[in-house]
Amino acid sequence: MLSWIGAVILPLSGLLLSLPAGADVKARSCGEVRQAYGAKGFSLADIPYQEIAGEHLRICPQEYTCCTTEMEDKLSQQSKLEFENLVEETSHFVRTTFVSRHKKFDEFFRELLENAEKSLNDMFVRTYGMLYMQNSEVFQDLFTELKRYYTGGNVNLEEMLNDFWARLLERMFQLINPQYHFSEDYLECVSKYTDQLKPFGDVPRKLKIQVTRAFIAARTFVQGLTVGREVANRVSKVSPTPGCIRALMKMLYCPYCRGLPTVRPCNNYCLNVMKGCLANQADLDTEWNLFIDAMLLVAERLEGPFNIESVMDPIDVKISEAIMNMQENSMQVSAKVFQGCGQPKPAPALRSARSAPENFNTRFRPYNPEERPTTAAGTSLDRLVTDIKEKLKLSKKVWSALPYTICKDESVTAGTSNEEQCWNGHSKARYLPEIMNDGLTNQINNPEVDVDITRPDTFIRQQIMALRVMTNKLKNAYNGNDVNFQDTSDESSGSGSGSGCMDDVCPTEFEFVTTEAPAMDPDRREVDSSAAQRGHSLLSWSLACTVLALQRLCR
Repeated sequence: MLSWIGAVILPLSGLLLSLPAGADVKARSCGEVRQAYGAKGFSLADIPYQEIAGEHLRICPQEYTCCTTEMEDKLSQQSKLEFENLVEETSHFVRTTFVSRHKKFDEFFRELLENAEKSLNDMFVRTYGMLYMQNSEVFQDLFTELKRYYTGGNVNLEEMLNDFWARLLERMFQLINPQYHFSEDYLECVSKYTDQLKPFGDVPRKLKIQVTRAFIAARTFVQGLTVGREVANRVSKVSPTPGCIRALMKMLYCPYCRGLPTVRPCNNYCLNVMKGCLANQADLDTEWNLFIDAMLLVAERLEGPFNIESVMDPIDVKISEAIMNMQENSMQVSAKVFQGCGQPKPAPALRSARSAPENFNTRFRPYNPEERPTTAAGTSLDRLVTDIKEKLKLSKKVWSALPYTICKDESVTAGTSNEEQCWNGHSKARYLPEIMNDGLTNQINNPEVDVDITRPDTFIRQQIMALRVMTNKLKNAYNGNDVNFQDTSDESSGSGSGSGCMDDVCPTEFEFVTTEAPAMDPDRREVDSSAAQRGHSLLSWSLACTVLALQRLCR
């Protein structure tokens, strides 16, 4: 009897010893796996009802399994897609920040320029009528060039502004001396005296400083938002390596193959996988943070001395002030021009026979530099900058933080409070390996992802270079220097600061006073002043109408 029992027990013990470690004598059901697999949208046709031998598996542990070869392939592709979506979703904030704020800033700056041009045009047409309209292209060209510069055109701001004042001097010089005829060569000679005579006072110098700094800062800041937008969009579209895909499959779906579809990866296990898969993205972080810091510096300039809103809003007042200076200095300017360029020929009699109204004393509401209009894009620059600064600060370290942001998602991992009942890559137990540091070179000993640290991602390196170039431009703009965009001049622009009215003084009214350049005989000696007086009343209209010494019209 005993020998019969022994004969039965010995074969059974041998059978038990031959089973894989941890396997039950009876194969376990795959019911939970079938349910979870079907919920992913896959067909249940190839899923076994019970565990099968796992020698065919290429990624997951080759033990008793609920996965066929086809299932492992499909789940591997599923893990890749889910990873790509996770990165896109996690970087959604930084991408939408740059997309939406670029659109808002660009819309604001464009409307600001349109409003400034319309304001000047309306003011001058309403006040000076046909005389301004006959010379309006000088001012239209100014705004056309400012817009072209802002949009990336090859415009040297200093040269363009110098040309504007030279052209304005030519036009005004003819209008304050209608008794003479001026040839093109003579007018070219007149324009050469712009810097020497300073007919417009100190306004051109101050306005040049303000305009160049403000436009450099505005254009560079919007260009920075463009670069940030493009880099964020590109980097968020990841292309995982084969080694990364294997690690993702092992982390996300090998629990299915082991019959544990509800068990999620351990948090530290997830971190090592993500740090290996996103090693190159983490290397972007250093240059990205420097770029964000530079953007914040320029944003501060936009709030302060480089505020384009406070430069463009009263630009018609500043040009008016310049023309008033020209009126007040007309006699001295004309005398010195005649001395340097020669005595011009007299004009036909009809031209000097115009009459003018006698009363040109007009009062307008003074401009208040503290006002912050909301006419451009329904907001103000201060409000836009305050908003973008907050969001830029939140976007720092975004790329090195991606693994942590993804792995703290409850739908991805078991969390930090469930370290014993999580998937560690082999079974449901604590994950023991240490967490790797950030960046490519630190993945040399990553236990989960096979990373070739000798081959940095070329695409990521291109984004790093784009950020580095943009950061350098932002630093230049912060210092008031012009920067090189695709087709722009790298000429350095003016330095200085200021906004609002010149020297913080806003005259509230101007009185129109016509003046006349002293008449000169051919050998450049002044003739009797009574000869000049005779033409006084005839010049009143043309002089008064060209003297745009006004404050801003009531808005």
